[in-house]
Amino acid sequence: MNTSGDRLKALLREVHLSASDFAKNRGVTPQHVNNWFKRGVPMGKLNEIAELLCVSSRWLHTGMGPKHPPVNFLLDGPNARNALPTRETTGKYLTGSACNPEKTDVEIPLHPTFTSTECIRVSLLSLETLKVNPERAVGAYMVDNSMTDIIQQGAILAIDSGRTQIIDGEIYAVEHDGMLRIKYLYNRPGGSLRMRSHNAGEHPDEYLTYEQRFEQNFQIVGWVFWWATLNTRRPPVPLDEQLLGWEGSKSDPEVGN
Repeated sequence: MNTSGDRLKALLREVHLSASDFAKNRGVTPQHVNNWFKRGVPMGKLNEIAELLCVSSRWLHTGMGPKHPPVNFLLDGPNARNALPTRETTGKYLTGSACNPEKTDVEIPLHPTFTSTECIRVSLLSLETLKVNPERAVGAYMVDNSMTDIIQQGAILAIDSGRTQIIDGEIYAVEHDGMLRIKYLYNRPGGSLRMRSHNAGEHPDEYLTYEQRFEQNFQIVGWVFWWATLNTRRPPVPLDEQLLGWEGSKSDPEVGN
């Protein structure tokens, strides 16, 4: 059974892309996309859409296996020349496959507060749709649980450093006394602001006056436009292991004797 519809809907929500905008970019009608939500992504388009949204086609189709294919798998291996993206020698863009040469992903660096030199892959389609300049995009990790359940601790984030003006209720990355923090921001009179966590039970609202913003080296890094969140409520025993055990008990004549 093709159960990819719910995962497609969640992915579009993650990148703040409406069904109608996605349909326009794919050259189909919004009704097509709504049908995909209900019946699953057609097999003929599964690999294409998985590649565009930087997820594994197997995960998109079944929900099993890793959500994001490892970068090394995408860049190396015997089939990379014909089927998977390869790095261009002149830039940070990753070209598409031989049959889809026009499609690209972008590698963006982590924010300087992270010492790692690794990069994060983001779909160029997502950047273009949201009008994010790739040169101004930076990556990060969610280091605490203040935004649970919308962004889990350890999730990968992408930030548009070209959008630092506060729009009430949007999620921003900020530097606060040398720490990178992810918060909802709200303007208050006199240049003060309110920082709100999604997990407000453990992380109450914080208020900074205009003066405190300077005293505490507060700076808005940018608008958080994309994140990939793991489902931490994983069953204690994987479903595929349960099925393997059940199949083994059926085929082994010694079982149960």
